[in-house]
Amino acid sequence: MRRIRQMLGWLGIGLLGALGSAQAGEGVLKIIAWPGYMERGQNDARYDWVTPFEQETGCKVSVRTALNSDEMVNLMMQGGHDLVTASGDASLRLVFANKVAAINPIRIIGWESIDARLRQGPWLNVADKVYGVPFLWGPNVLLYDTRLYPQPPNSWAALFEAQTLADGQSNQGRVQMYHGPMAIAEAALYLMKQRPALGIVDPYELSPEQYADVLQLLRRQRERVQRYWSDPEQQVKDFRQGGLAVSSGWSYTANALRSQGAPVRAVLPREGATGWADSLMLHRQAAHPVCAYQWMNYALRPAVQIAVAEWFGANPATPAACRHPAPAGSPVCRNNDYGRFAELHFWRTPQANCRSQPRCMPYSSWARDYAQIVSGR
Repeated sequence: MRRIRQMLGWLGIGLLGALGSAQAGEGVLKIIAWPGYMERGQNDARYDWVTPFEQETGCKVSVRTALNSDEMVNLMMQGGHDLVTASGDASLRLVFANKVAAINPIRIIGWESIDARLRQGPWLNVADKVYGVPFLWGPNVLLYDTRLYPQPPNSWAALFEAQTLADGQSNQGRVQMYHGPMAIAEAALYLMKQRPALGIVDPYELSPEQYADVLQLLRRQRERVQRYWSDPEQQVKDFRQGGLAVSSGWSYTANALRSQGAPVRAVLPREGATGWADSLMLHRQAAHPVCAYQWMNYALRPAVQIAVAEWFGANPATPAACRHPAPAGSPVCRNNDYGRFAELHFWRTPQANCRSQPRCMPYSSWARDYAQIVSGR
């Protein structure tokens, strides 16, 4: 054993990394996750990836569901959880707050099987260290009622501009917009394509002048917004109840509505879209690190990846999972625009020090100003 420890020390690998899931866990794993990420078969018996993990490892999983990135960050700041499924607009905040630990990729079985574009994402890599394991990714889509849009809307103008719909009525009061500050990036992307003279080259790197134009667009939009959504299940209800014509949203919502027979579909407009790439991040003071590493390894198995991706309406972090049969047999990666990765501008935390401008507006300004717009101020 002493000889083994010496060899592992030379390689920079802890004993846990070498033995992987063979090491007994602490019996508990506490994780903060998006809705639909931790299924036990309670909604559909075909989708249960938590129970097999518990049976295999002995780690009992406790889940705290969060509806937005700010909630995830706040929960991680409080402590008491081991892992979080953080999007790019949360990950850097957690890194800079010193709340998450760097990951040793050697300890992740299948690390090289992860899409290199995700492994190298700027939302995970800071100062030559990696702070998470990529899990799922997908676009933020435009959801629309096909009765009011007989032809799919091909521009985000459907969300941001006054329009007359197929029923002859205005879209005022019939639009929904995301509740979180990342909605500013959606508006910035729209202006980047529609008004190139503004000079926006990155929707997350806005000069004070560009930022002012984006906020002006969002304030004009305010009178048309029925609700600022954060809960996808509530969004499903809103579409089914009628009165909602169009919204930003996730493929998860589109899939749920389609399965219920609702006349709602999703499209990626010509301007492209923002996107999200979620990663498993380890709390710096995690009480159950062995169970946490066991979950990070387990979550990369093709069968788990494709099951979560099909259920949520997303793409797996490992390309090989696209070839694995999904529980319901659907072509998951084709359905979720896997081939359009390059068209997406993935969520990340806006920083004052940025690459494309002398000075950019930081996330604190985004959060403050968007909260005022949502509240009608």
